[in-house]
Amino acid sequence: MKSILGIGNALTDILALLDTDNLLEIYHLPKGSMQHVDREIGEKIWQNLRAMGVQLVAGGSAANTIAGTAILGMPSAFIGKIGDDEIGSLFKSDQARNGIKSTLLKGKAASGRAMVFITPPNSERTFAVYLGAAIELVPEDLTIEMFQGHDYFHIEGYLVQNQDLVRRAVELAKEAGMTISLDMASYNVVESNDAFLHDIIEEYVDIVFANETEAEAFAKKPPREALEVIASMCDIAVVKIGKDGSMVMSGDEYHYIEAWPAATLDVTGAGDLYAAGFLFAHSHGLSLKDCGDVGSIVAAKVVEVIGPKIDVPRWKLAKQEIRELTGLLKQ
Repeated sequence: MKSILGIGNALTDILALLDTDNLLEIYHLPKGSMQHVDREIGEKIWQNLRAMGVQLVAGGSAANTIAGTAILGMPSAFIGKIGDDEIGSLFKSDQARNGIKSTLLKGKAASGRAMVFITPPNSERTFAVYLGAAIELVPEDLTIEMFQGHDYFHIEGYLVQNQDLVRRAVELAKEAGMTISLDMASYNVVESNDAFLHDIIEEYVDIVFANETEAEAFAKKPPREALEVIASMCDIAVVKIGKDGSMVMSGDEYHYIEAWPAATLDVTGAGDLYAAGFLFAHSHGLSLKDCGDVGSIVAAKVVEVIGPKIDVPRWKLAKQEIRELTGLLKQ
């Protein structure tokens, strides 16, 4: 069976369901935004939330994807950096529980965390992100031995702001003969790293995942045309269009993938888990359309829960639906 290695920011999501916007106002967090905070503010928010009773789950874009591939049964590994603290230990144990073979290096700073405030009336999410030790991962930390023996390499776009790290990672993955996938992660990351992204996608990346705003920022065109631009630069392009589904393209082959039915509660992790399903299906040699459908099935399950972790009953249902669609995951 083919295996996958991911690299990304090792973050723990701290999910807080709030009755009001008061805490957002105290810390000057615009509702619905994603703000980076320093260690001092990050620690203050964390201590405030601890007293309220919150849900802690290992997160980070690539780590979410790798957790998904592991639960689907694909041998999975992850490279990241954590601090020597409680949150880092939680991240490590969560990966081990999912059967992920982790290379979690220790940094000097506290472990990274994404504090997620979910507020009424529409369960809107506001993020205060302290990257901490996660951004201490440097090119010199990577060795070819970490990459050898794996078939796929998945990288999150949030790492692109450390261009030297990303270039070293894709060079090693290419040297190891891996299929390389990239999730663009955020339109502002795309905008601020435009030339670099174009360069590495053309030279190294085989599969690109983007949502519609990221695709538009990258190609300077509407989503459907942006898909064609991205597909001209790599083997497979995927543009996700939220509740309207997704579009996949390889060469001249194009498919529109309908969104799988879901009772949407929180879209955290939807793109990450779509990538997990898609890459799992691709590793089994399924058609381009089936890969998109499997991605859609898994994404539909995560939007029905708060946070990026699908519960056991929904995983069972996802596996059943994948089995009925593709014949994979036979019991």
